[in-house]
Amino acid sequence: MASRNQGSAPRALVVEDIKVDCVILMRMLHKLNCKATAVENGKKAVDLFVEGKSFDIVLLDKDMPIMSGPEAVAKIRAMGATEVKIVGVSADFGAQEAFMQAGADVFVPKPVKFETLKAMLEVVISKNNMSG
Repeated sequence: MASRNQGSAPRALVVEDIKVDCVILMRMLHKLNCKATAVENGKKAVDLFVEGKSFDIVLLDKDMPIMSGPEAVAKIRAMGATEVKIVGVSADFGAQEAFMQAGADVFVPKPVKFETLKAMLEVVISKNNMSG
């Protein structure tokens, strides 16, 4: 059960209220050898960080019940989670500004392409290997 990358498998958090979008992202992350967790709103994502969980990459949708993606990004960053790569995801191109102002590292339009996700993970993995 050894993974192909040197460290442990990257830990990803998918924050998405649309079930089919969540399933697609989770499948892509599993193909990329990630340990992926999914929650359906920003509050649940923030709660995971409050509980002390850590992730290498977080993919957040913009419009969700209870707490939006940009709100969750701002709260996660306010907790001092600066190492995690936060990716805002939305079909709404106007969402990019909200995500970037909240502290996201990058914005990716929906539908997320496998190659885009793979490239982002490679950056995260290489950063983790350098800091280890």
